[in-house]
Amino acid sequence: MLSTMNGLGDVKFVINVGDSFYPDGVKSKDVKWRNIYPQQLRSVPWYSVYGNHDYHQDPCSCTNDESQCTQVNANATALDSLFMPGPNWNKDHPELNLEVVGLDLNKFMEGWNRDLPLDELHFNDCQWTSCSHACLGIAEQRAREAFDLFGRRLKQSTRANLLVFSHYPTDYFTAKPAFLANLSRADKHVTYFAGHRHNTDQTSTVSTAPNTNWVVGGGGGWSCDGREQGFVVGEVGADSTVRTYSVLVDLDLCCASFKS
Repeated sequence: MLSTMNGLGDVKFVINVGDSFYPDGVKSKDVKWRNIYPQQLRSVPWYSVYGNHDYHQDPCSCTNDESQCTQVNANATALDSLFMPGPNWNKDHPELNLEVVGLDLNKFMEGWNRDLPLDELHFNDCQWTSCSHACLGIAEQRAREAFDLFGRRLKQSTRANLLVFSHYPTDYFTAKPAFLANLSRADKHVTYFAGHRHNTDQTSTVSTAPNTNWVVGGGGGWSCDGREQGFVVGEVGADSTVRTYSVLVDLDLCCASFKS
């Protein structure tokens, strides 16, 4: 990743799709991330959202007071921490003719099961928090706020591109077809990134054509879910067109025991 960054030479930010601290999140500000990624790779902001594992121990699972959320950091110049102004947030990049939108959609953790209707989708990892009942309600509220924010940015943003990301790939949202329709709008160029599933591809997700989406889950964690492990590069051209492509690594680096 550092080699690719050096080759590109003009990286503005990194998108981090959650599950930043495996397996149970953190209770307080943590140095693990800083100890794993070299300082040069952290010389630009890392834009982030909460994944399901991040919430297990984080006080943010039990409160609407975002000042208590361990990973929340609204200072984009504080490069020793991930940048996440809140569970749902947006940031304008006029120099790129682009707006970034980060969404907390952990309510859809069980969205892989397409037989479940919307009202039966819940953030099941609340069971690992200290406030399982409150956590469920907070996850529901944050999902509503996420869709409201995305809807507003679709209507109000004047940028040529929206870069939208959450922890969950598009195939987790079949119970929310309006969200998939908005990601697929022909009058808006929306590029969507997600994680959760440990692979890097565009084939396991639900299409958002004419727009683009990726799952960029990375290897490790509890499992590898495919042979394509790596990350995705997004390039914004002088004409504001966005091009994305994967950079894959040797499977054994991430998934030595993976068998297909």
